[in-house]
Formats: sequence, structure tokens, C-alpha cells
Amino acid sequence: MSTALISGAGIAGPTLAYWLAEHGFQVTVVERGGQLRSSGNPVDVRGPAVPVAERMGVMPRLRGAATGTTGVSFVDAAGRRVGRMDMRAVQRPGEVEVPRGDLASILYEASRDRAEFLFDDSITALGQDEHGVDVTFERAAPRRFDLVIGADGLHSVTRRLTFGREEGTPRSGLVRHMGLYVATMPLGDGAAGAGRDILMHNTPGKAIAVNPRPAGAFFLYRSPEEPGFDHRDTEQHKRMLIDAFADVSWRAPELLDHVRAAGDLYFDSVSQVRLPRWWKGRVALLGDAASCVSLFGDGSTLALAGAFTLAEALAAHPGDPGAAFRAYEAAHRRLVDPKQRNVAQASALLAPATRGGILARNLATRLWPAVAAATRLKHALAS
Repeated sequence: MSTALISGAGIAGPTLAYWLAEHGFQVTVVERGGQLRSSGNPVDVRGPAVPVAERMGVMPRLRGAATGTTGVSFVDAAGRRVGRMDMRAVQRPGEVEVPRGDLASILYEASRDRAEFLFDDSITALGQDEHGVDVTFERAAPRRFDLVIGADGLHSVTRRLTFGREEGTPRSGLVRHMGLYVATMPLGDGAAGAGRDILMHNTPGKAIAVNPRPAGAFFLYRSPEEPGFDHRDTEQHKRMLIDAFADVSWRAPELLDHVRAAGDLYFDSVSQVRLPRWWKGRVALLGDAASCVSLFGDGSTLALAGAFTLAEALAAHPGDPGAAFRAYEAAHRRLVDPKQRNVAQASALLAPATRGGILARNLATRLWPAVAAATRLKHALAS
């Protein structure tokens, strides 16, 4: 029986654990967090992810957790609607939008009895040879695995330990800042208001929105890369967010009060991961760790689809991880690459840089064919 270590228990990790176990692997999943992350934007399970979820038997639970969002209403500073896109126009049969925390929880429940999960721990060192990988952890005793898969997100420890850093860059040169920062946080009952539309207000280079279910706030703003940015420093994140939206009206003052008191704030740069190859020896990357499309482009859908593709490739090439990783990468890049090329278009929809851009976007919601417009925005809002 082959042994596999997966780093990360978000979306891709538990999905891969399920399918590797299905193919007879002995699987361990290590997760830095003490528990599953509950925050984040609603996400889509669409296109190639739908049959994967169906075969896992989780689609009924996902449909039960659906957000029921009907559209996005763009509002002015007084809360008057100045544009709208109907999201139902592009949802194909079987597709569903769910809170990210619900998706992660459902996937974990499906895989927890098939794999060993180590929470509140992380990989600190990897040493591989032609037969396996020696792994050192922060807490657990060192162990050896046949394979290691990094599904540990944009700030992947597995990627750093395997591919290192490039000279002359503040972070890994494999990560490209896209000129934006994003934040999400839950809101208490009643704070989001009535209705089933997402409400979004824009000023040049900034977007602030309220989701009806799960009740939550969304912030997006344009900015060069912040010197000294630490993706784990919540107090720094709060200061950056409050400074960025201090001059915004609509519900911004009220929502910034929630930011100040928030205990569950997600904040990060909007970045892409671009790697010439997703694997090295017996270590491979999956999901955002390999090819983060960050905010714009069906990240959860790609994570589900990529995990299934990787598991199938490993099952098809027993004892030859190089052949399996090559097959997985060749197949999955065909889905990922077009999504990574859509960032400029998506950011122009969500956070137009100028007042003229905001007016043009609002006008376009009335003039564009409904399906084309909603498709573009639906892709932009997926994470």
C-alpha cells in the first residue's frame, strides 16, 4: 500500500484524500490550523467539479447548503440600485453556490474516516530520494512517505520547501501580486439586511459588498504590494483595511466597526502562482499551491477537479510518480491556464479603477446580453 501525505485540509486536500483512499492509498493529511477555516466568500461547485462531487455522494448536502443568492445589485452611496446582474441566468443544472466553510466541512466529513488528519501541525522539512520522502513536522514525530502533495494554498510551505525562493524578490518569485487586496468576514444575524442579492458599492479602485447568506462583508481594493505584508498578522490587516476604506461612504463606516471587532477576518493579497512545473521528484502541488487564480476564476471548482485528476493519474501509474504527475499536470493545466488569463477583465468588473469605469460597468449591466454579463461576473466572484 502506497503512503501519501497531503498538506492542507481546505478544498483540494480532503478531496484528494478521499480519492487516493478510494484507490488504496494510505493517506495522512496535515493542517496548520487547529480547525477548519469557516470564513471566506461563497464559492461555486460548477462544471467539472459537479461530477466529482456527485461521485463522492456529497451533492445532496451541497444543495442543502446552497446560498440561494439571486444576483448582484450595484448601489450608489445612498443605497440606490444603479445596476444589476442576474446570477441565475448562467447557473447550469446541477451547479451550486455554497458558503466556503460549508464546502470545506462537507468534504472533510466525506474523507475523515478514510484518512488520518493531523490538525495544528505543519511540515518543517522535506528530504526526498528516489524511493520516498522524509518529512519533519512542527509537532508530530518525523515520518517517511512514498508521496507528498502540497494542497496548502497561496502561501504554500510545501512549495517553498520544494522549489525555494528566487533571488531579488520580497516573497517567492513564483507568486505574482495582482495589484489588489481582498478581505471577507462574517456578519451577525440581521447585519446583512433582507433580500437575496449581493449588494455592492464602488468608488474608484475599491469595492465593498454585503452577502445575504451567509451574512458577510467583502472588501476589495487596488494597491501596490505592501512592504512588510504578513498574511498571518490580523492587526496589520485591520489597519490596512481601515485605512483603505476610511473615505468610503454607503455602509463602509458601519462595516469598518465590524472589522475593528472581528475575530474571524480573512485578508490577503490577490496573487497568482505561476510555476513552470507543478512537481519535483515525489512531491507535487495541487490547487492554489500550484496555480492560484486568487479570487477570480473558480478556484474551488478547479481544486475539486484537480484533486480527482491527480488521484486518477496516480492510480493509472502505480510506482511511477513522475509519469503520474506529468499526466495530471498536462490535463489540469488546460482548465487552469484560461482562468489565470481572465484577471484583468474580472478586476475591471469588481473594482473599476476610475469613476468612468464604474459608470461604464453599471451601464453595461443594462446593455450587455444578460447571460454574457452574468457569466463574466459569476466567474469573477468565484473563489
